[in-house]
Amino acid sequence: MSRVLVVEDEAHLAQGLRFNLEAEGYSAEIAEDGETATERLLAKNENFDAIVLDIMLPGKNGFSVVEELRAARNYVPVLMLTARGRPEDVLKGFAAGADDYLTKPFDLSILLARLQGLLRRSEWMRTAHSTQNSLEASSAPADPGKIGDYGTFSFGGKTIDFGTLELRTNGDVIHLTLMESELLRNLIRNDGRVVSRKQILEEVWGLHEDTDTRAIDNFIVRLRRYIEDDPAQPRHLLTVRGVGYRFLANPERK
Repeated sequence: MSRVLVVEDEAHLAQGLRFNLEAEGYSAEIAEDGETATERLLAKNENFDAIVLDIMLPGKNGFSVVEELRAARNYVPVLMLTARGRPEDVLKGFAAGADDYLTKPFDLSILLARLQGLLRRSEWMRTAHSTQNSLEASSAPADPGKIGDYGTFSFGGKTIDFGTLELRTNGDVIHLTLMESELLRNLIRNDGRVVSRKQILEEVWGLHEDTDTRAIDNFIVRLRRYIEDDPAQPRHLLTVRGVGYRFLANPERK
């Protein structure tokens, strides 16, 4: 039975979510504010399989909660609820480390489907990680320039595992958020081609509304810190001024 923490200060909504989650076979508990949520998740180290997290909370808001979780290397899936639904807010949530979002008011069936998707993805990641570990001794190295059967990609002495959301480089392991991973996957699949900011907004985040697409630049800055030897002089993740970005697995071949 999956255990879900609902972080919501509107009592009627929180109780309604708990009732419906339990009716679907989940174990659901409520935290009424961000401080309580972070205390349970970090200070008390309670284990949950997913979090339904409202942005507008008294005191510590949802953005701060998810940022603290990711900073503490807690990667529990987070479905963020937003009353505003502006693309800028959605991007801010993803930048903080949320895995998915839903705009209030929402259809219960949609929330349940999104939550099930996050839980299923987590199970896939655990399975992929277990499979990768069991094959590590006998498997050939990941083929550079090709996304492998287990969702790995190698370039420039680095390997990205899309199943476990890990970037391995120089003996270090960097944990990516889901959206950082999906952005990298999108750019890699377009290796050598220019990808516009609008295209990224639509294909990675599923946002079609008009917005300041330069919010994506913050993600690019972080990715460069992960994959570039010198982020100030990028070789793999290039800016195409006025258009978007271009990923190069092999810069010497450009």
